[in-house]
Amino acid sequence: MAALLNFPTAHCCNSQAHPAITNTTNLFFNTPNNVGTSCSSSFSSLNYSSSSKLTLKRSTRNSFITSNHSQNSSSSSISPEISSDDKPLRIGIVGFGNFGQFIGKALIRQGHAVLATSRSDYSEYCQQNGIEFYNNIDAMCEEQPDVILLCSSILSTETILRSIPIHKLKSDTIFADVLSVKQFPRNLFLEILPSEFGIVCTHPMFGPESGKNGWDALPFVYDKVRITEKSPQERKCQQFLSIFEEEGCRMVEMSCEEHDRHAAGSQFITHTIGRILSHLDLESTPINTKGYETLLQLTENTVSDSFDLYYGLFMYNVNATEQIENLDRAFETVKQKLFGRLHDILRKQIVERVPLQGSPQRPREVTFLPNNEKMKDLSSFAIPPPPASTTSTSSQDNNGGVATQRKESLVPGGRSQ
Repeated sequence: MAALLNFPTAHCCNSQAHPAITNTTNLFFNTPNNVGTSCSSSFSSLNYSSSSKLTLKRSTRNSFITSNHSQNSSSSSISPEISSDDKPLRIGIVGFGNFGQFIGKALIRQGHAVLATSRSDYSEYCQQNGIEFYNNIDAMCEEQPDVILLCSSILSTETILRSIPIHKLKSDTIFADVLSVKQFPRNLFLEILPSEFGIVCTHPMFGPESGKNGWDALPFVYDKVRITEKSPQERKCQQFLSIFEEEGCRMVEMSCEEHDRHAAGSQFITHTIGRILSHLDLESTPINTKGYETLLQLTENTVSDSFDLYYGLFMYNVNATEQIENLDRAFETVKQKLFGRLHDILRKQIVERVPLQGSPQRPREVTFLPNNEKMKDLSSFAIPPPPASTTSTSSQDNNGGVATQRKESLVPGGRSQ
């Protein structure tokens, strides 16, 4: 297989050595750069210890490479051991756009055979990278791959899955997906696929941009929905998942329901905030703060993804509606706090200083200036005393200040009342 795909057999590549891939965090679209060096196509055993350290042994010229990857409490081991007798997998990728190509590079690095089909013609790209390309899905299924990996958009998944000629596949074929929602594809797989077909729902929590320098410690969520235990199907499933573990991913086994609940509170909210900010036409300024630059980057990343992706995150995650409502309530709460405080200030400085018509006047208080005693050295700002008048009388308060002032009104004829 190594000779067929023209892989070097003396060394293994470093995933961080690949060139940058220009894209956003989108998991479905656009085209990355070409792949760099390749890995050896053979490995002898994969041992996963109880201390959650991954030890990988490769039989290449009687040498081995050991790499340890720390795992958190939510991580779990993929397999106790994968025998060197296991043949490389034949993995068929359905939907070979940007993310399909991104995943395909890792499969090639691990020495597995990659078959691809897509609506667009990627035959030239596949020829340059040792991948078999098929113009239609029927032709690819005739090759009977071990794993069918759906890398389509969320909205097109059902149509694509129903178009697959499953009668041409082996009875123990494993179906997997990489969608950003998990309950939807799981239910779809269970509804359409025969019971003997294996089902693994996965979600790499990264994309071509965030994973361009390697996948070390990046979370990879998976749920083995339906895999026959102690069977060749189980070994193939372990082989498939070990691809991502070998690349350094932090493997997180999680139910589809739990994934969607977490994703609605993180991924969907992130996309929603970015979409909202995009309508503000924010621009960079000469005095950007770090926080503002983060918002600009968030806006750029989210709007570069298709709206279909964002709509899919909303439409096919049962928790998304609740998050939209929570976001709306949170915004209203913040507005109420702002305008509530503003109302109190305006009421003190404006409304309470103007007496209502017909109501008895109260002593007028100047709230925005200190009293006269405190302004002895600022006489120019003091309120001038009322002019002396024979037609007015004043009453003194206890402090000697002017408390009230009454003017006698004049009636026709010059008489006063």
